[in-house]
Amino acid sequence: MSTGTTASVSTHILDTSVGRPAAGVAVHLAARTGREADWQALGGSATDADGRCKDLPALPEGTTHVRLDFDTETYFAKKQAAAQQDAPALRDSENGRPVFFPEVTIAFAVVPGEHYHVPLLLNPFGYSVYRGS
Repeated sequence: MSTGTTASVSTHILDTSVGRPAAGVAVHLAARTGREADWQALGGSATDADGRCKDLPALPEGTTHVRLDFDTETYFAKKQAAAQQDAPALRDSENGRPVFFPEVTIAFAVVPGEHYHVPLLLNPFGYSVYRGS
């Protein structure tokens, strides 16, 4: 949780192509202490059966920007392999990838003392993100 000197971040993912939480998506967290500062990798996690990351690392004091990186390609490749074992795979004919967006990166500004919940609505060919509560 946030304190008076730091912000905190949580996220969850809903796979809108099936209307269910997206379990097992790798999520990486990075932060920086100013617009011109380098990103500092803080660690990662994976979504649970409810599509939530409950163990993202705490943000360092002085964080002004946060970045969440979601590995969507691996998630959809595993899902597709399991669902279409005997059927031909639905593929993007131009590049052979099972999804159009192999990763989703969301960067946003934070202020100390606030909590930022960032839900990701995901499908193989699009996504939407917003600041939740």
